[in-house]
Amino acid sequence: MTDTGRGAAILGCEGPTLQADEAAFFREYDPFGFILFARNIASPEQLLRLTGDLRACVGRNAPIFVDQEGGRVQRLRGPIWQEWTPPLDFVQAAGDHAVAAMALRYRLIAAELRSVGIDGNCAPCADVIGPDTHPFLKNRCYGNDPARVGAISRAVADAHLAAGVLPVMKHLPGHGRSTVDTHLDLPTVTTDRATLQATDFSPFRAMADLPLAMTAHLVFTAYDAAPATQSPAMIDVIRRDIGFGGLLMTDDLNMQALSGTLAERAARSIAAGCDLALHCNGDLAEMQAVAGAAGAMTEPALARAAAALARRDPNPDLDVAQWQADLATLLAERSHA
Repeated sequence: MTDTGRGAAILGCEGPTLQADEAAFFREYDPFGFILFARNIASPEQLLRLTGDLRACVGRNAPIFVDQEGGRVQRLRGPIWQEWTPPLDFVQAAGDHAVAAMALRYRLIAAELRSVGIDGNCAPCADVIGPDTHPFLKNRCYGNDPARVGAISRAVADAHLAAGVLPVMKHLPGHGRSTVDTHLDLPTVTTDRATLQATDFSPFRAMADLPLAMTAHLVFTAYDAAPATQSPAMIDVIRRDIGFGGLLMTDDLNMQALSGTLAERAARSIAAGCDLALHCNGDLAEMQAVAGAAGAMTEPALARAAAALARRDPNPDLDVAQWQADLATLLAERSHA
C-alpha cells in the first residue's frame, strides 16, 4: 500500500456511517480518495467520525473531497455551517473587491472543511460565462472576462492551499459554453480553436501549476467528437495546450452526458488519459464496476498524486475570526461605495 493508494478512483459511501461491506471493499481496492455528499452529512461529530473511519479502512491519510462552492452546490449547510450566496452573486456584490473577498470566503470555507476531516474541495470553478451558459452552471461561475475569472480563480485556489485544503479546479478545458445540463445531456461546442484558446482555456492555463483538476463532459467539435473526459485529443489539450501537469480526475461518471455502462465510462476515461475515475452516488455495486474498469493508478498518476498530496499543509495558520472581520469590512466598503 502506498501513501496515495493504488485504485484509480475517487468513491463515496451510501450514508452517514461507513458500512462493513463498504469498508471491506475500500480496504481491498484502496481508492485514491473519497468524496462526500449531503447524504453523508448530519453533524460535525458524525462527519468527523466518518472521515476518520474512511481513512482508517484504507490505513492512510487518504484525501476526502466535497463540493462546497456555496449557493446551490454546498453540501455542508446551515444552520450548522455557514451559508453562502452563489459565487456569481457574491462576486458581483463584492465588485472591485471580488478577488480579496473570494479569497477570504474560501479560506473560511476551507477552515470549516478541515474541522471535520475534509481536505479537498472541488473549486475553483474557472469556467468562463458565455451568452448561452446553462443555468445549472452560470451562477457557479465568476464572470465572463477570462482574465478576471483567472485572477479570482487563482485567489480561490491559493486560499484553499493556505488553509490546508487541496483545491480541484474545474471543469477542464472549460464548461462555460454548455447550453444543456451535463447531468442530463451531452453538450456540443462548435467554437473554433483560436477562440477557445483565447477565452475558455485561458483561466486554466494561468493555473496550470495547481495540484488537481476535474474534466468536463463536453464535446469540442474543433478537436474531436468524444466528450472531453473520454477524448485523448482533449486530454492532450489539457496537458499540452493548457499545460496542466497535476492529477486529473473525471467529473462524475453517473452524469448522463456520458453513454454506456459505468464500467465502459470508467474504462474510456482512463484510456483517454484521465488519472482517476470519479463516482459519486455511493452505490456499492456501481463502485465495484467502476473500480474493476478503472483498475490501478499508473506510475505517472501515482507520481502526480504524490505531488498533489504534498501540497496539503498539515498545520495551517487558521485565523477564522480575523478572516470573518476582514470579509465583513470589505463587503461593507463595497455597499457604501
